[in-house]
Amino acid sequence: MTSLHAEVVLRRREFTLDVTFAAHPAEVVAILGPNGAGKSTLLAVLAGHLLPTSGVVRVGERTLTAVRDGSADVAVRPEHRSVGLLGQDPLVFPHLSARENVAFGPRATGTRAADAGRVADDWLASVGLAGLGARRPDALSGGQRQRVALARALAAEPAVLLLDEPFAQLDVRTAAELREVVREQVRRTRTATVLVTHDVLDAVALADRVVVLHDGHVVEQGRPLDVLTDPVHPFTAALAGVNLVVGRLVAQPDGSTALAGPDGVLVPCDAPEPGGRAQVTFPPGAVVVGAGWPARVVDLEPGTTGVRVRTSGDVLVDLPPARAAALDLRVGAELRLSVAAEHVRVRSLA
Repeated sequence: MTSLHAEVVLRRREFTLDVTFAAHPAEVVAILGPNGAGKSTLLAVLAGHLLPTSGVVRVGERTLTAVRDGSADVAVRPEHRSVGLLGQDPLVFPHLSARENVAFGPRATGTRAADAGRVADDWLASVGLAGLGARRPDALSGGQRQRVALARALAAEPAVLLLDEPFAQLDVRTAAELREVVREQVRRTRTATVLVTHDVLDAVALADRVVVLHDGHVVEQGRPLDVLTDPVHPFTAALAGVNLVVGRLVAQPDGSTALAGPDGVLVPCDAPEPGGRAQVTFPPGAVVVGAGWPARVVDLEPGTTGVRVRTSGDVLVDLPPARAAALDLRVGAELRLSVAAEHVRVRSLA
């Protein structure tokens, strides 16, 4: 199997998409970012539906797109790219059975009808739909139609698979089942896969690497564990539910170092010396109420294990229900917060 390599720039009025990344065989790369970050635009460029202003898209040794200064040297049409696209709407042919839908790809490349039917049956079995090949899409559930769409995409033996929010419209259980199906089939076929998603669970459950886009640019990338536990961008921190505070390193009376952030936030950290700018990350569950810097309650919301309190300085605090009730929390209430340096990660800023 082959790798995908993309270096693309696309300019549209006031928006610029400028992305460089790769996806290797059997690897799932999750593209994360807020609405308007350029995620679906990137997929459209990879699929050949949009021509970038400049850049190159390669699959293995084959160049699919090559544009310089707005002039295309190479622009392979979508149907000739060997790139499969699966979106959140399972765009299966309503007039064809599940078996005929999956057989469409092999048939389009010249495979005989009987052989294409056998290929379709094998793929339907692979995605958990053995025995349902004769059913039309209107006789299948949403999750089953999405499985048919996945089988159809993979039956065409694409060099690269593009997934655009494929689980967004599914219920929790069906989405979990289909994630496992995608994982198994991508590993089995060793297909380089790009997954666009808003859901951090997709990245955690499926991705080998994540690429975070913001305003059309890559702001961080790496293994999901590394990116989500120690994010460098506020969007990623919010997505992962991690506190991120930017400020200046200052000396403390006891000789230690702390980061002084907005609204009086003062976070102790193991930094080599004071004086420079830095950012720190720490989990909301590590924040202790009762001593430390002064803060006030900005908002209250349900947390994963109790109550999540958003405080001034945009610091999140996770509290068990009993502790939250004992504090008689309300918007505007005054608190004092602290966090131990052992829970804090610090990164110097230029």
